[in-house]
Amino acid sequence: MTFATLSDLLARFADYPPERVRLRPVPGTATKQDVVDIERREGKLCELIDGVLVEKAAGFKESLLAAYLIGLLDPFARGNKLGIVLGADGTVELFPGQVRIPDVAFYSWAKLPGGRVPDEPVPELHPDLAIEVLSKSNTRGEMFAKRKDYFFAGVRLVWYVDPRTDTVTVYTSPDQSITLTHADTMTGGDVLPGFSVRVADIFSAGQSPA
Repeated sequence: MTFATLSDLLARFADYPPERVRLRPVPGTATKQDVVDIERREGKLCELIDGVLVEKAAGFKESLLAAYLIGLLDPFARGNKLGIVLGADGTVELFPGQVRIPDVAFYSWAKLPGGRVPDEPVPELHPDLAIEVLSKSNTRGEMFAKRKDYFFAGVRLVWYVDPRTDTVTVYTSPDQSITLTHADTMTGGDVLPGFSVRVADIFSAGQSPA
């Protein structure tokens, strides 16, 4: 995508915090290789959106909640021979020119080419389940755009975990969702049959035991 004016760029990324939108490479010209190079050179994770690099939002508590979910999902997926679970540096190209980084992602063995983990740093791949732990700087517009990318690419299930409201919103399409609270139990549906976790347990992961 090309941006003829600064106004075009600002309109396209109006829902993104400006401090996370990179101006180098020139917006509209960034590539998947730039994503790889910046991570290697600066240790920063960037998503590629319409030729523009956008730094991934991060936070201490958000990382803790993601780690807790990985700790539940990974042994379940492996124990049931369903697939693999990746963390927040599992960068993928959902479709040409659109690179996204879920906080947690599950890939069924059937989704992986030849049933093997790809060698390339940013494979052309989409997960069956994508999980985002929302940070303060994540806006509604940004997360809606990301959700649309996920489902357009073929992701079957998306969870948005919100530590500010202690809720998990489960999406089965960009516009169809259910919001779960402490009183609810979340399941893996058809994507991870048999998996379940109490929402209250997710958000108690950051509390010291009594």
